[in-house]
Amino acid sequence: MHFDVFNGDADGLCALNQLRLAQPAASRLVTGVKRDITLLERVRAEAGDEVLVLDIALKQNRKALDAVLQAGARVRYFDHHVPGDIPDHPHLEAHIDIRPDVCTSLLVNASLGGRYLAWAVVAAFGDNLREAALQAAQPLHLPSDALAKLERLGEYINYNAYGESVEDLLYPPEALYRLINRYPDPLEFVASETAFVRLAQGMAGDLAAARALPPEEAREGGAVYVLPNADWSRRVVGTFANELARAAPYRAHAILTRHAAGGFVVSVRAPWATKLGAEEVCRQFAGGGGRAAAAGINDLPEAEVARFMAAFHQRFPRAAG
Repeated sequence: MHFDVFNGDADGLCALNQLRLAQPAASRLVTGVKRDITLLERVRAEAGDEVLVLDIALKQNRKALDAVLQAGARVRYFDHHVPGDIPDHPHLEAHIDIRPDVCTSLLVNASLGGRYLAWAVVAAFGDNLREAALQAAQPLHLPSDALAKLERLGEYINYNAYGESVEDLLYPPEALYRLINRYPDPLEFVASETAFVRLAQGMAGDLAAARALPPEEAREGGAVYVLPNADWSRRVVGTFANELARAAPYRAHAILTRHAAGGFVVSVRAPWATKLGAEEVCRQFAGGGGRAAAAGINDLPEAEVARFMAAFHQRFPRAAG
């Protein structure tokens, strides 16, 4: 049996799309919202199974990975998050690179020799790696309007991944993957699928609501926003964070989104000019992690907010420039 285990964001979906366009296989899809990162725990593998893992941190899935390998399955693992210790096992093929200008789909693209490069470009745009996306896109020789469509598509797919549960999303990630998997060329998806329009309209409305909110606290080095407990705020948090990072590239940004049961989900963006420090802040709290450029905390209790604010401003005391 084949298991495809992938993050529900643009990077995870586009990484899987590239691989399954190049290497079709009937597989069991294992995915979820962007913050559902311990996905490998859902896999009950047996000897001879093939497990493909995309865009979820090995560190948070190490115990499950060990169990899958011990069962006798073979694992291919592509990721760009801090991995911790990588097992040395004959059945593990690991492609892990944590440089801030790399995403999982770019790693997959390299392994496929650029066969579906345009989808890797979509993912890089969606992961807020605009310079890396533009550089990767050069061999495609696309006009500026086509590149702009790939950028919007990446942003829309990434927007769709944010939510407390799949019910918050406009499309379940596995359903959106099955739509994009029909298209070797993402520009054909843009031209043909009503999903592109629906995602565009949803993101525009949610962003308008987020932009209307002032920051909770703003200092020279960073700003903190608090979003209400609402499905629109859970959907838009990643897109809003990326927008803030691009608009003020020398400042860090944090967005706290209220849980219905209390506490917050936290998204942190390091200054775009440096892409350093986000994971360093978040890992100080239970359930925190991510990348140097973009990280988060799954459940920050109300009592920990003041400590988070202090840690955030201590790490980003002044503008990066």
